[in-house]
Amino acid sequence: MTGAASPIMKKPAKQVFGAIKAPISMKARAIGSYARGCLLGAQALPVNGASWQVMRTSRNRNWAHPAMISLIEKLATDAKDYDGWNGLLVGDVAQPRGGPMLNGHASHQMGLDADIWLTPMPDYALTPEERETMIPREMVKDRHTLDTSAWTEAQARLIKRAASYPQVARIFVNPPIKAELCKWATGDKSWLAKVRPYYGHTYHFHVRIVCPKGSPDCKNQAPAAPQDGTGCGQELAYWMGDKPWYWIEHPDRQNPNPPPPPPLSSLPPECQRIAIAP
Repeated sequence: MTGAASPIMKKPAKQVFGAIKAPISMKARAIGSYARGCLLGAQALPVNGASWQVMRTSRNRNWAHPAMISLIEKLATDAKDYDGWNGLLVGDVAQPRGGPMLNGHASHQMGLDADIWLTPMPDYALTPEERETMIPREMVKDRHTLDTSAWTEAQARLIKRAASYPQVARIFVNPPIKAELCKWATGDKSWLAKVRPYYGHTYHFHVRIVCPKGSPDCKNQAPAAPQDGTGCGQELAYWMGDKPWYWIEHPDRQNPNPPPPPPLSSLPPECQRIAIAP
């Protein structure tokens, strides 16, 4: 039963999808939108690759659309071959059937988003315990200031490489990181349009790819098109200012009665069916 009257349809969608342990083995399809969607035919990114390791494996969030798996593998290989990285540490990607997560993200719902740590991969295989407890290196001191003892050109080259791939739609970083990239970039700076400042993202960057072929029900974001072509002007100034941070820095003034989390019935009908399928 998948109608609105079904009890499971009233449950928070994040609880339903967060409890799913395995994908549905069908042709891969991303369904819905980045913050309101799901995933068919997910593949697991191997926890150990030739040039990457998956972190926080207990979360079971190393699933993705095959197009995202290919992107991660390519970025890791290119970073090792050309940018001086030993390898990449990969954080959250998606759940086995996508959908909203119990914590940590509003997006990552179609298997087309991934978090890449800005801490280089060590030259040995991390133990399961280390993958859960290793503390990533913060790249910023505060919302205005980059930590120059942590940040190097290697991080800048890695983000630029990711942004240069045509299938990448967005990259999210903390505002001081965007500011540093704007100062660092030379020559053709068009790749900076994809790199957007946002909350969090102090120790990792978030990479998002466009809807892949064979996913007709996947909704792309509008192309990144800041007014100045790079996002290094008015948009960056806004994020480096105080206005975006008001409610975060004044939690006592937030709504004391926030709305309940969206129920399963709020997701696209096909995602409702995917969530309850055996």
